[in-house]
Amino acid sequence: MSSVHTLLQPPGWLPAKGYANGIAARGTHIFVGGQIGWNAQQQFESDDFIAQCHQALQNVADVLREAGAGPEHMTRMTWYIVDRDEYNARLKELGPVYREIMGKSFPAMTCVEVRRLVEARAKVEIEVTAVLPD
Repeated sequence: MSSVHTLLQPPGWLPAKGYANGIAARGTHIFVGGQIGWNAQQQFESDDFIAQCHQALQNVADVLREAGAGPEHMTRMTWYIVDRDEYNARLKELGPVYREIMGKSFPAMTCVEVRRLVEARAKVEIEVTAVLPD
C-alpha cells in the first residue's frame, strides 16, 4: 500500500488473506465503473472465467492508469460473479492472474454471486475505488 493508505485491522482480528478489512485514504478519489472481460473494442475473446477475469482486471488497470493511478492506489474492489462454485474452484488459477496485473495490492474487497450480468457472455464484473495522493 502507498504510505497515504492506512490499513484498518481491528485488534484481535485474524489478518485478512488476499484483501484488507478496511483502508483509510486521503486524496483524489477515482471510481472505476464495472469492468467485464471484453477488450477495448467491447468484444469477448473468451468465455473462460479466468480469461475474462484477466481481461476485466486489465481493464481496471487501464482506467486507473488514465487517471495517473495504479493498482497500489486501490482502496475498494467489488467482484460480481455469476458462478460462486467456479470462482471457488479456480481460486488457485485466479491468484497468479490477479498478481500479474494488480501486484500485491489487496484493497478492501467484496465478492457477490449474481444471477446475471447485463452482458450475457460476461462471467465477472469488477468495480474499483482508488485514491490518488494529493
